[in-house]
Amino acid sequence: MNKIHAIAAATLVLGSTLIVPSAQAQQKGITRTDLQRNDLSVPGREVVQVLVGIDPGVVAANHHHPGEEIVYVVEGTLEYRLEGRAPVVVKAGEVLFIPYGVNHEVANVGNGKGAELATYIVEKGKPLVVPAK
Repeated sequence: MNKIHAIAAATLVLGSTLIVPSAQAQQKGITRTDLQRNDLSVPGREVVQVLVGIDPGVVAANHHHPGEEIVYVVEGTLEYRLEGRAPVVVKAGEVLFIPYGVNHEVANVGNGKGAELATYIVEKGKPLVVPAK
């Protein structure tokens, strides 16, 4: 590999590591582990799966997504506060559907660690997590 190719490759790697964290900035007490991202057969759409861990007493800030979110609670007890709806408590082994663009926040209301497997069916190329205004 010549010097120009090496510099170009290094720039791409560095650039991609700088872009990903800013798109999914970590909130204290919340961890996000990207599991997979794949194009769908529907043009302009992709599926993204993320394992989200939430420490006890932590609330994930109010936000929405550019598509639907299907939640499977893996561990603990989480309370989902969807805009325009009464809060709903979802325990390990239970699921929840969050419609396109609906602002919501998630609180770990249990005594231990909480975790969800979030599957997003979203518009490709848009930020996955959009803070509510």
